Amino acid sequence: MNRVQLTLAALMALLAAIVAPQLAHAQPTPTPDEMRIATREAPPFAIKGDDGHWEGLAIDLWRAVAEANEYQYRFVETDLPGMIDGVAGGEFDASVGALTITRERERELDFSHPFFTTGYGIAVRKDAPGWLSLLGQFFTWGFLKTILVLIAMLGVVGALFWLAERKRNPDEFPADATGVGSGFWFAAVTMTTVGYGDKAPRTPAGKLVALVWMFTALLIISTITGMIASSLTTGRLEGQVSGPADLDGVQVGVIADSAGAEWLARDGISARSFAEVSEGLVALADGSIDAFVHDDPILRYDVAHGRATDDLRVLPGSFGRQDYGIALPADDPRREDVNLALLRHIESDSWTRDVTEQLGGAD
Repeated sequence: MNRVQLTLAALMALLAAIVAPQLAHAQPTPTPDEMRIATREAPPFAIKGDDGHWEGLAIDLWRAVAEANEYQYRFVETDLPGMIDGVAGGEFDASVGALTITRERERELDFSHPFFTTGYGIAVRKDAPGWLSLLGQFFTWGFLKTILVLIAMLGVVGALFWLAERKRNPDEFPADATGVGSGFWFAAVTMTTVGYGDKAPRTPAGKLVALVWMFTALLIISTITGMIASSLTTGRLEGQVSGPADLDGVQVGVIADSAGAEWLARDGISARSFAEVSEGLVALADGSIDAFVHDDPILRYDVAHGRATDDLRVLPGSFGRQDYGIALPADDPRREDVNLALLRHIESDSWTRDVTEQLGGAD
């Protein structure tokens, strides 16, 4: 290499040493990538409008968090498993909505601080008016068959009284057809232990029939009493769920892979799974299931707005405990910033006002 080339190389190296720090100092900070935020419809926490615009308590909360931290983002609709698996697998940067913090989910994800605490609700069909509901328990084919059999037995026993008494006791059991009616009457009052005393057997055969019928009637009355009690109890189980204790033994619906499904499984209650709340409420309305278990505020919102049918109600109170949070990838460095912005928002008057407007102050 000659002297000229050496000089040029030295000048270029010197120029690079001077300019490089300046370029590095002047280089702008890279714009962060747009975050993909998973969500799903869960009114009033996440509601998708007809134009595709998302709103709701949790959606507005995320907007406040994103604004405070200058996040760029877009919402992506998915199902409940997708909100969990998508964040854990890196498909989404966060999940926002009515997402319950559970031990199982915490193994895969990180969660923000809870922003809403609630419990599970139980939706059931509205009861018919009291006397109509009671009559409905009696006027079943099985019960009517029992009454018909009882009438037939009274007829047979009454005929036996008449045959035994019609010749020696014609005043009380006449030989014509009215005597059969008298026998029926005597069998009925004997069975009910009323015993008006207007008629009584005179012959040994009549007295024997009366004695046998007395003991038989005791068994019949006991059996009928048991059937009535069983009918009322069965009616209660099939149509009147009043709390979690009544869920065992009835047909229960729940959202698949939800916290409600885990809650029922821990109590050993089998349930039919549905993909959406609306599907479960329709099944409840048409009698396919007897109760539907889900997050209490979501059930109350859906039932109050008639999203399935007007024939449903939610039992008073809530059961168990749920804490809603924002799901983030494990060890996400944004978690602290998200928490600070979240706490600032839920401590504000606007959050209290929004919750009161949507849920009547249930927080």
